[in-house]
Amino acid sequence: MPLRMATVPRLLLAAPMSGSGKTTVMAGLVAAFAARGLRVAPFKVGPDYIDPSYHTLAAGRACHNLDAWMLPSDLVPLLLARHTHDADLALIEGAMGLFDGYSGSDDTASSAHVARLTDTPVLLVLDVRAQARTAAALVQGLSDFDPRLRVAGVILNRVGSPKHARMVTAAIEQHVGLPVLGALHRNETLHLPERHLGLVPTAEPGRWRAWLEQARALVTEQIDLTRVFELARTAPSLLPSLFLIPGPPPPAHGSPSPVIAVAQDAAFSFRYQDNLDLLREAGAALAFFSPLADTALPCNTQALYLCGGFPELYAADLAGNTAMREQIRQAAAAGIPIYAECGGLMYLTETLLDGAGKAYPMVGVLPGRSRMTEHLTLGYRTIQASGTNWLLPAGETLRGHEFHYSTWERTPDIPPACTILPDEWHSEPRPDGALVSRVLASYVHLHFLACPELAARLVAAARGL
Repeated sequence: MPLRMATVPRLLLAAPMSGSGKTTVMAGLVAAFAARGLRVAPFKVGPDYIDPSYHTLAAGRACHNLDAWMLPSDLVPLLLARHTHDADLALIEGAMGLFDGYSGSDDTASSAHVARLTDTPVLLVLDVRAQARTAAALVQGLSDFDPRLRVAGVILNRVGSPKHARMVTAAIEQHVGLPVLGALHRNETLHLPERHLGLVPTAEPGRWRAWLEQARALVTEQIDLTRVFELARTAPSLLPSLFLIPGPPPPAHGSPSPVIAVAQDAAFSFRYQDNLDLLREAGAALAFFSPLADTALPCNTQALYLCGGFPELYAADLAGNTAMREQIRQAAAAGIPIYAECGGLMYLTETLLDGAGKAYPMVGVLPGRSRMTEHLTLGYRTIQASGTNWLLPAGETLRGHEFHYSTWERTPDIPPACTILPDEWHSEPRPDGALVSRVLASYVHLHFLACPELAARLVAAARGL
């Protein structure tokens, strides 16, 4: 099969630090270009689930994650090519600061790393509150820190006045030589509600579309979209090819498509789009359901995928939906494979204790209770399967990500599903998750593209193979 070169115009939006306004500028740009009739492919650096929900809303198509730690680095440009073959423009939102990645010793998995891997020009989003000429020094430092990186332009955010914008623009353009493509003035109505270390997902109730329309209007008015697109067109062709990305083994000819029920509502929305894509490629028919609102699982459900989210915020409604809790208990008792990550694990325990200590009954197929704490468990993880099961062979190692404030107070007789291996921050291995009958649950989120066989194994288990 011939190789193809991906020549889509593209930019990566980065900043010196979190909280600079990357998500607002990114969503506004995506919506503004989409309003002009362009097919915009949005991406997010790193393991985040929440920011992509805004970009999906803005683009009218799924936002995909580009994670250079969970995935082999050579897959990152191929993944970008795969999801831009039908696009007019690709916009990538960075994570944290430009060079912030897995550790302080290098920039692995950072926005800069992804920009280098994909040969994508960087557009800096600079929060210039309480500074003027110093902004030029900051841009100079970010531009010079890694000569392999091409910082191509700047967008100013939260400027105080037209005069302030002119001062900062002059300093950057005259002393650094980079173009300033626009300046967004301070606007508190654009501030998005935050939770923990991120935003509130668009799967939850909110004025997301009104906010997006406001961001689009302001970006259109205050940023030179023509110059932004011209800058994106300076990106060179990506290396081939669309066809070299590993995928799950194709289903046997004539094999029926097993129904995998996927949780999707305000309480459960944390999953990678590529996981769903790979499950479909492996032959699954995905049926989405709401543990909050639905009273029955989708017809002919043969496996369940309970993803992460914020079940603690909806504990009363989840507890009140006794019909769904009973449906999932019956599915587990019948031996239907259930794969649960983080929030899904919490939902499967006997009881959930919220931040105030109030207890709510949950599904009850995992003994013990999940309890909210004030301690955040966060970071990339390498896990090793504790024993062979329908998803993981014994000893297999995988990379994933962990983000939760809860702890599972389990009974000691429940064997762990995996072991989280030591890293530079943790010197001792620790058990995680559990395998109870055919229920496999863990606090670690997995990106199936790191091991496409995961999708095939889940589909095979759904078929009863």
